[in-house]
Amino acid sequence: MFENLGERLERSFKILKGEGKITEINVAETLKDVRKALLDADVNYKIAKQFTETVKEKALGQNVLTAVKPSQLMVKIVHDELALLMGGSSTDINLKGSPAVILMSGLQGSGKTTFTGKLANMLKTKKNKNPLLVACDVYRPAAIEQLKVLGEQIGVTVYTEEGNNNPVQIAMNAIAQAKAKGNDVVIVDTAGRLAVDEQMMNEISAIKSAIDPQETLFVVDSMTGQDAVNTAKEFNDRLDFDGVVLTKLDGDTRGGAALSIRSIVNKPIKFIGTGEKMEAIDVFHPERMADRILGMGDVVSLVERAQEQFDEAEAKRLQKKIAKNQFDFNDFLSQIHQIKKMGNLKELASMIPGVGKALKDVEIDDNAFKSIEAIIYSMTPEERSNPAILNGSRRQRVAKGSGTNIQEVNRLLKQFDETRKMMRMVTMNQGKFKFGRR
Repeated sequence: MFENLGERLERSFKILKGEGKITEINVAETLKDVRKALLDADVNYKIAKQFTETVKEKALGQNVLTAVKPSQLMVKIVHDELALLMGGSSTDINLKGSPAVILMSGLQGSGKTTFTGKLANMLKTKKNKNPLLVACDVYRPAAIEQLKVLGEQIGVTVYTEEGNNNPVQIAMNAIAQAKAKGNDVVIVDTAGRLAVDEQMMNEISAIKSAIDPQETLFVVDSMTGQDAVNTAKEFNDRLDFDGVVLTKLDGDTRGGAALSIRSIVNKPIKFIGTGEKMEAIDVFHPERMADRILGMGDVVSLVERAQEQFDEAEAKRLQKKIAKNQFDFNDFLSQIHQIKKMGNLKELASMIPGVGKALKDVEIDDNAFKSIEAIIYSMTPEERSNPAILNGSRRQRVAKGSGTNIQEVNRLLKQFDETRKMMRMVTMNQGKFKFGRR
């Protein structure tokens, strides 16, 4: 995401490279390029113009320290202004209320129903909530079925009323059931249309008036650019929603919606969707997004994702096994599963500073671990626990059983052995430093 914008901005900053100081001439040249980059990313013209004027004003008002190059100072100013443009800081979801009621709104095809499932999953797993999903799209049976499937997938109850075509009544009945059954969050999925129309607006306004939600979220497909911003404005004029959700940020999006929407509707972007999996949901952090746009990576988000999958007791158990050189393929498989839960592999790699640019034209298949898993699953329990017994005939059997070849099996065993040695070395060195033995 934002790859093209990031590249264009990087080229713009090169104009200042080699310059001894910031002047009105070289700043004007740089910002002319920055404005073009923003417009090409489908950012609203007025916002792009205002943005570059603010950057120019701040750049000319600062003295360049001897240790800081003009281009570095410009990157810092642009970074800070990008973060401000997108809201400055993250905004939490309002979960006050008994139950807390969240109303979802948006056009058909924006990913609203999928995101509703993701949000329920996040609240359940990360905030220890007991959510209830409510199917209020009475016009599209597929939407109700989709919500049921998602609910089953994440282990969350879905409230439906077959034969009832009154979404206001369904939503009110669902809240009554939530109170009776002890659900502390109710997430109401509403009908969408292919375009904004009066019937849809009247209906969702009536639902909002009847259930008085603590939080109304507008879900928008970030790949629709300025159309997304215009639609957000129309919805906000009628609904006065509390926050925006940007979906499909893992696609080939130019980023215009993320950069423009806050300024147009004056409402925070609260969440982003970054994939199809139920775990592919992130709280929106403007500063971190500015880091990503400018190719600085996002180590904080990467660490947070790793911590979500981190099990302290399991880590201690593994450390002991590694120290005794007993790390086996069962442990290796467990580590693969944890990495996969963290999300899209290319997106994870792009969070490491400098790596995103290097991987721009590299395709990283999310099924990259498939052949490794197939090889491990083709081993017997004894072979997984004790890889040393994998002789030639056993390797041939594993290759045949996994649909791979002997070279791939040998390569995995060699990599596993090297990984095990390296992990043991790191663990032993940590122990030496811990006890003062150098």
